[in-house]
Amino acid sequence: MSDTRINDVSAMRVWDSRGRPTVEAQVILRDGSCGRAIAPAGASTGSGEAVDLRDGGDALGGRDVQRALANIRVEIADALRHMDAVDQVAVDALLCRLDGTENKGRLGANATVAVSMASAHAAAAANRVPLWRHLAGDGDVVLPLPEIQIFGGGAHAGGRVDVQDFMIVAPGAESFDQALVWTAEVYAAAGQLLEAQGRLRGVADEGGYWPEFSSNEEALEYLSKAIEAAGLKPVDQVAIALDIAASEFGQRGRYKLSLDGDELDSDGFIERLGAWIGRYPIVSVEDPLAEDDEEGLRAFTARFGKRLQIVGDDYLVTSAARVEHAAAIGACNAVLIKPNQAGTLSEARQALDASRDAGWDAIVSARSGETEDTTIVHLAIGWGAPQLKVGSFARSERMAKWNEVLRVEAALGERARFAGASALGGRGSR
Repeated sequence: MSDTRINDVSAMRVWDSRGRPTVEAQVILRDGSCGRAIAPAGASTGSGEAVDLRDGGDALGGRDVQRALANIRVEIADALRHMDAVDQVAVDALLCRLDGTENKGRLGANATVAVSMASAHAAAAANRVPLWRHLAGDGDVVLPLPEIQIFGGGAHAGGRVDVQDFMIVAPGAESFDQALVWTAEVYAAAGQLLEAQGRLRGVADEGGYWPEFSSNEEALEYLSKAIEAAGLKPVDQVAIALDIAASEFGQRGRYKLSLDGDELDSDGFIERLGAWIGRYPIVSVEDPLAEDDEEGLRAFTARFGKRLQIVGDDYLVTSAARVEHAAAIGACNAVLIKPNQAGTLSEARQALDASRDAGWDAIVSARSGETEDTTIVHLAIGWGAPQLKVGSFARSERMAKWNEVLRVEAALGERARFAGASALGGRGSR
């Protein structure tokens, strides 16, 4: 019988997709089983999310992580030694008590989430199963609907476009593999359209095209054309999902769209979004209003909630308490789950469970600063989250995750089930 008690916890500095330092944790159990995981980092962040611990100073732009590494090697390692890695809730509760702050600011969320995920991987390794199976137990699993960026904007692309992510989903696909094939066709078509018109300026943080558009709506026009150029039917097969990330350009009920040369109040911005929703095959909108504009979020949800998936990210920051509050007042109908926003897997799972209790949809999500780590794939599948948002269809830190889902689909064989249109809860029909 495996001895799943933690024998040692170690850490090292590794590098993310922006070439910035981040934390890799390793948990070794008494039976020799080992788990590793790497903390991601966001660029567009909510004010209420758990925070990374960075060193400051001149070296590496102040972003080095030696303090977080030291916290793992000494304080966290001493506290977790002899604990049972299979008891994830107990491991994570100890990390929270040890940190003692609401935002993981003492030990660093980059330290706690890396250790939390590594412990889960170690427990799965001791049972000789992949993490997704360890989390799901013996039950059936459903592969998530992928949400994939085609054009990048906002904080991920130097603000060239105000809206952060122009993405697609493939509700009409019959398998995860088919969803990726359709995405590949749209991604290629979008690139060809941009290049033909002299609009292509590079690749954004998450692998989507970094375009030059004259307005935010022009991005929607090009994305719609790319879907059609790929020979796919809008909405029925492929639809558009947006991450507005409105907190990046909106504050105190005022929204300044630099590209459009407009400044709108909350009602005016809702009208602008409503016009886009009426003209384009949009089925999901993330952070449509700023995190400090709760009344705007309620108004947007009341108007479009039966028709669209309305996702809270900066507003909800993977917090069960915030999800419960938002559900009670009618703001949003879906939550983005980012483990590093919470700081531990157990807290992220609590936010997911709160969304289910509210009858909401849920999307497990990567961050803009990513690595080859594929933990979120296993969380989405093992926890039964119906959607997965990773970034674009380019760059190895993104493709590693899409390819990991394909491996799971292949391993399941005839037992593989794909969420498809059911992931959107029946929303998005025209």
